[in-house]
Amino acid sequence: MIAARVNHIDLLRYAGLFTYACVGLPLLVETLHPGSPLDPFHHGGWVVSYLTFGASYWALMRDLGRPPRAAFRLLWLTVMTASAIAINYFSASGLAAILLLVIAGVLPWMLKPGVGIAWLIVATLSFVPVFVLKVEGYGWFDAIFQSGLYLGFSSFTFATSLVAKGQAEAREEQRRLNAELRATRVLLAESSRVNERSRISRELHDLLGHHLTALSINLEVASHLVDGKAKEHVLKAQQLARLLLADVREVVSQLRQDEALDLESALAALVAGVPEPRIHLEFEPGFRVDDARRAQVLLRCAQETVTNAIRHARARNLWLRFHRAGDGSLALDARDDGHGAAQWVAGNGLSGMRERLAKAGGALDVRTAPGKGFELSIRLPQEASA
Repeated sequence: MIAARVNHIDLLRYAGLFTYACVGLPLLVETLHPGSPLDPFHHGGWVVSYLTFGASYWALMRDLGRPPRAAFRLLWLTVMTASAIAINYFSASGLAAILLLVIAGVLPWMLKPGVGIAWLIVATLSFVPVFVLKVEGYGWFDAIFQSGLYLGFSSFTFATSLVAKGQAEAREEQRRLNAELRATRVLLAESSRVNERSRISRELHDLLGHHLTALSINLEVASHLVDGKAKEHVLKAQQLARLLLADVREVVSQLRQDEALDLESALAALVAGVPEPRIHLEFEPGFRVDDARRAQVLLRCAQETVTNAIRHARARNLWLRFHRAGDGSLALDARDDGHGAAQWVAGNGLSGMRERLAKAGGALDVRTAPGKGFELSIRLPQEASA
């Protein structure tokens, strides 16, 4: 039940903090013994190293799951590894090597698997000279053997974390595909509804309307060919035919007025379940999309905008506003509160968005600046361009 309410990133973060606390507890207890070599007032190096490890771990894990900042992650990983080695050196207890398990659990989320394995091996071998210098009775063979044990434990933690990361990414991809499928299904249902209403309106107009018009004309002719009581009935039938034709035309008009696609429902299905950034949808009153192909283009553009905000923008909020531009074209204005960029290069997502819009006669404009997030302006003509 608890695991269901806490996501995988929080579980990893708190598990590392718990391990960190478990390592510090025996070191703290040892400092309370009179004459202990770990007296923090005389040998405070381990205290500083221990606190530095915790601070760097929290700084590293705080933004886990959001778009990476490679330089900061390498910095904090280096500080964590150096702090673990320093704790082992100053305490001469070997307990700090357990912190390698914490580092091993973090590495798959920060580095590529090959680089992470190399990092773990180098970090473990760095304990060898510490054991030789600080642990009484340890020779090089003993130090290498002890470090090898730690490497074995750390490798298992590394592999477990790597598998967990792969499963988390697979679940995220599945969630994204499910959201896309739900949105496409809603749009397809709307398109089917609109097509059926269009078919019915055409049938009413072409068949029933045609026959009623012919009937009204024939009754008009008949009214000039008969007299007396028969003419009275012909005129009444002619009046009923005209009323029925007017009713048919009114029904056809109402059917065609309701041919717009419900893009809002499709977008609500698309963004459902996205934890961060928080997505704010805004639709101008009376905003309508009559063409299923253009609705699909807008839907895909919105989807790509959400994906970019999740992967790259480091944003907490994303605003999507659908409205009519001054020239009558369909418009989507998107902005986020992410970090922005001084320079940016269009990736596959934005390039694909431009190509999709170009085929429909639309255009895309991107604006960004450091600290001001990203802004996208999408314009799509209501009708196909020449």
